[in-house]
Amino acid sequence: MQKPKIKITVIGRKGPCGCHRGHKPGDSFDFDTERGKLCPMAMHVAFPYIDILRYGGSIPGAEPGTAVFCCPDVDTINVFKIEVVKDE
Repeated sequence: MQKPKIKITVIGRKGPCGCHRGHKPGDSFDFDTERGKLCPMAMHVAFPYIDILRYGGSIPGAEPGTAVFCCPDVDTINVFKIEVVKDE
C-alpha cells in the first residue's frame, strides 16, 4: 500500500517577527520531496500529525485529512496546515 502524499502550507503568522527560516504565509511544501526546506523546529512539531494522517488516523476537531499546528518559535509563531493529497 502506497503512503498518501502530504502537503504542508504556511497559512498564517501570529508572532511579531518574521520567520528566521524565511517562511511566509502561502509557502507550500511536499513532505516527501521538500521536507528539507522546512524549518527543523516546525518539522519536529509536524511529524506526529503527519504520521497520524498518513496511516489513516484523524485529529479531533479537524477536518478529515487535515491538521493545523504552530511552530514553536514564540517570536514568529507561523501557523501551518497539513493536508493529505488525494490521488486524482
